[in-house]
Amino acid sequence: MDLLMGEHQRPEPGTPHLGDGGPVPVCRQASMPGVAEPGREGALGSAARVSSAVQVAGSAAVGGELVPRWYAAYTSANHERRVAEQFAVRGIEHFLPQYESIRKWKDRKVRLQLPLFPGYIFVQLALQNRLRVLQVPGVARLVGFDGQPVAVPEEDLLRVREFLSRGFRAEPHRFLKVGRRVRVKAGPLIGMEGIVVRRKNGQKLVISFALIQQAMAVEVVAEDLEAL
Repeated sequence: MDLLMGEHQRPEPGTPHLGDGGPVPVCRQASMPGVAEPGREGALGSAARVSSAVQVAGSAAVGGELVPRWYAAYTSANHERRVAEQFAVRGIEHFLPQYESIRKWKDRKVRLQLPLFPGYIFVQLALQNRLRVLQVPGVARLVGFDGQPVAVPEEDLLRVREFLSRGFRAEPHRFLKVGRRVRVKAGPLIGMEGIVVRRKNGQKLVISFALIQQAMAVEVVAEDLEAL
C-alpha cells in the first residue's frame, strides 16, 4: 500500500533538529487513567488489526468449506458407474460424462456407454461434507494439490454436460498441450478453448482438462472456431 506523505516543513530558526547534530527534545505527556499512551495505543492497534485480519481470513476459509462446488473424484479402475449409482442412492449431485462405443461380439455389434474420462466422476459438494463422498466404495480421493481438493470450473463442466445431453458425440483423446489453439464461438461449447487436430474425414477439436490430465475430442466446423 502506498503511503502518502506531505512535504516537510522547514524548522524555525533556533529550533533543534537532526541536521544540527544536537539532541531533539522529547516531550512526554502525563498518563491519565483510561487513556493509553501513544506508543502503547499503536502497539495495541496493530495487534488488533492483525487479529482482525486473521479472523477475516479464517472466516473466508470456513466460508469456502460451506459453498457447494464441483470437484473431480478419482475412482478405482472400472468403478465409475458403480460410484455414480451409489451417489444417486445417497442423494449426492454428480455427473459422469459418457460416450457411445460400438463393440463387435462374435456375430453381433453391441453399443456400450463408457466413461469419457476413465477413472473420474464429477461431484458437487461443500468441502465440509467431503466424507459423504470419500466414504463411498470405489472413491479413492478428490483431485487437488498438496492434499487440498481443487474445484473444477463450473462453466466448463456445465457446457460439457449440455453438449452431451443434446446428443452430440464426444470421445476420449490423449491430453494435448501443443497445437493450434482456438476458441469455440458458437454452440453449446461456446467459450471453451482447445486444439484443432486434422483427421482424414475432417478436423476435430480436442478440449483438455488440466486438473485431471484428460481430454475429449468433438467434431466441429471451422465457422464455429476463432484463432487465439
